[in-house]
Amino acid sequence: MLQKKTKYAIKALVALAKVYYDKKPLRISKISESEKIPRKFLEAILLELRHHGYVGSKMGVTGGYYLTKHPEEIMLSHIIRSTGGPIALLPCVSLNFYEKCEECPSEETCSLHDVVLEVREASLKILSKTSLTDLILKEKKLIRNLKK
Repeated sequence: MLQKKTKYAIKALVALAKVYYDKKPLRISKISESEKIPRKFLEAILLELRHHGYVGSKMGVTGGYYLTKHPEEIMLSHIIRSTGGPIALLPCVSLNFYEKCEECPSEETCSLHDVVLEVREASLKILSKTSLTDLILKEKKLIRNLKK
């Protein structure tokens, strides 16, 4: 399950991706209001995203936040790992956050380990090839389908 922080980070990045070509920063208040993200929480999330190199900020009347990378270059797998940790359901199959399960005598013979490993691989395949641009295109398609 995605942490709320990760979900909000994705929503904020998508909002910034939608205005990427306008080359105008978005104010925190605008993102907070349009994406229904608590402002204080959003401030902390944007600072973290800035630290990871996804966004930059500009001070002043025309200031706000903007993407520092093209929306096609920002993949969901990177955002999840940057803000929420592992993609895997269990730590014993995590690529970047591996921990041995204390209650498991052998990963090699654990059927749950094997199944969750398959789930991680399938999830990673999808998340590592899905960009912010892909999310915007999916949203537009869903809206079009709703109107039919």
